[in-house]
Parts: sequence; structure tokens; C-alpha cells
Amino acid sequence: MRFLILFITCFVFLISCKEKKQQTEISINKLEGTKKNISYAKGFSITNYKNYKKVIVNSAWPNSNENFTYLLVNKGTTPPNHEIGTKIIEIPINTLVAVSTTNIPTLEYLGVDTSLIGFPNTKYICSEKVRERVDSGDIKELGNDLEINIELLLELNPDMVLGFSVNGVNKKLDQIEQLGVPVVLDGAWTEQHPLGRAEWIKFVAAFYNKEKEADSIFKNIESDYLKAKEIVKTITRKPTVMSGSTFKDIWSIPGGKSFIAKYLEDANTDYLWKENDNNGSLQLNFENVLEKAQNAEFWIGAGNFDAKEDMLDGHKGYAFFNAYKNNQVYTYTKRKGAKDGLLYYELGTLRPDLILKDLIKIAHPKLLNDYELFFFKRLE
Repeated sequence: MRFLILFITCFVFLISCKEKKQQTEISINKLEGTKKNISYAKGFSITNYKNYKKVIVNSAWPNSNENFTYLLVNKGTTPPNHEIGTKIIEIPINTLVAVSTTNIPTLEYLGVDTSLIGFPNTKYICSEKVRERVDSGDIKELGNDLEINIELLLELNPDMVLGFSVNGVNKKLDQIEQLGVPVVLDGAWTEQHPLGRAEWIKFVAAFYNKEKEADSIFKNIESDYLKAKEIVKTITRKPTVMSGSTFKDIWSIPGGKSFIAKYLEDANTDYLWKENDNNGSLQLNFENVLEKAQNAEFWIGAGNFDAKEDMLDGHKGYAFFNAYKNNQVYTYTKRKGAKDGLLYYELGTLRPDLILKDLIKIAHPKLLNDYELFFFKRLE
């Protein structure tokens, strides 16, 4: 009888423990967030919880092994427990300092461009709308992006600084953060797929609670890009393409795995360095390029030149290329800002669909009949 009572007691105890374990698991599952769908971008993730979002940037610069974690906490709520090094940012943010012109179209498309209150090198801004705010003094000039005027920045007291890092070393951004202003790193420029770069609009949108708007904007850009890509899918003849230009006798050329090479692939062209495995730029001498690309049909992305004669001032050897002789040299200098900026550098990251359509129109002129080049122009 005692044995039976002991057996029943143990059985009830085990059942109780199992139920508590299940309840604990359910409780933990309730705390699990929902990961946001990111289709192309590899450099960031967003996980949504009840009162906050967890944003992780894992590619702030090329070959970075460091993760940056940001907890975006709704105003008026208590931040959750978090690891040392995690940055807490109250959202939605109201004021922002950015350091790259690529952020400006994103802010405009999301309808939050009036939050921008400071920017270094404002002369490079192309957006007419944002330039008006620069001219009126609503956006303060902060000097050089490597030598930001920290005193003025602290006077502005922005909710956040949206910056970037080339190699993980940026003393000014570190100093700004040490003085109490949150710095968030944007790694869009490290993406190797053009749509991956554009998808970082979802990253910026998270700080403004503008996710729905970002999803809609990106969906339209993606659709436009994929439709353009589909147009050239059945073209059997791929024109040969060269790219880049010289600087101090070194020719910089997009690697075969770079985002530029991806554009040329999606435009159904035969990029002469497509077999290369480099995802950045190749540094070659003039003779190497001439040997491989002298007979290329198109020269797309020939620096910032405005005319063919300007090219020869840079290097007389440009005249040896057939693309130069046949007036098939194209640069992305068609649209410029009021001062020194090029719209290609500002808007191109967000609008890869326009870049792709430009390349298709250049390489396959009989397609896209009603389309006019947006960023690119042929040098005369």
C-alpha cells in the first residue's frame, strides 16, 4: 500500500513538472519576436517584439566580423534586459544627422526628410527639396564627414546620427557616441545585389515606425527591376562591355562579383571581367585593360567625365578603344545638383530599377522605346 501511494505521488509530481515545463516553453515562445522578411539584403536583420525592435547590422563594412545591435524601444516603455554594447534608441526618432547623400532619397520617399537637421558637405546634396532646407538654415552644414563639427552637432542634439564606416575606424563617430548621441551604422553600400542595397530602406524605416511605407516602396522598386530584367531575358546576343577609368595610371574596374557586374549581368551584357571573383574593384594597369577591352562595343561607367575631349586630358590612351572611336562611351553624369553633387550617387542606391533600365537602353537600344536615359548619358 505504501508503495502504491509512493508511486502515485511520484507520477503526479512528474506530470506537474512536465506541465510546468510546457508552460515555461509557452511563456518563452510568447517572448519570441517575429523576424522581418528581408529578401535581398544580407547585412541587417530586424526582429519585432511587443514594445521594441531588435535591429542587428552584421556588415557595417566589407569583411566585418562585428555585429552591431540596436534595440528600438517605443517611447514611454522600459527597455528589455540586454547585453553590454547594445544601443538603446527611442522611436520614432524626430531629428537626425546623416553623413551620406544616399540616405536623403530614403528619407524623402518615407516622408520624413524634415527630420534631417544636420549634414556634412551639404554642397553634394542634389535633392532640390532638401537643398531648400539647407539654404534656409533648417539643415546645418557640419563641415567634412571625416572632421564633423562636433560642437555644432551637440547643439543640434539629434535623436540619432546615421553614419557609415569604411573599415571600422572612425574616431569622429566614436567621439560623438561617447558624448551621448546614438550613432547607427548603415551598411547598405556593402551589399552585392542592387536590390539588396535598395532594401536598406526597411532598415531606416524601422527608426521611424514607417515599415509599411518602406515595404510598399521597395515592392514597387523590386517589381520594376524584375520586369526590366525580364525584358532582356530572351535576347541571345550579348554586347561586350568594359567599364572604369584611370587615376594616377591605375585603372579601377568593377570586379566580376561586384554589384556593378550584377547590373551588367541583369542587363544581359557580356561584361569582360565577369569571370573575376572580386566583389570590389580591380586595380589594373592601362596595358592590361587595352589588351582585353580594346574591341569592347560599349564603355559604360567611364568616370565623371562630361565630354570625350575631357577624357583625353586624363589619358591620351583612351582614344585607342573602339568604344571611344565609335562614340559608345557612357557616364552617369546626366543629372547634377545645384553645386557639386551627382544624382547617381544620391538616388542610385535606392533606385536600381532606373539604373538597370538605363543599361538596357544603352546595350539594347531597340528595347524600351519610350524610355529616356535617367542617370547615364553618351559622351559627345
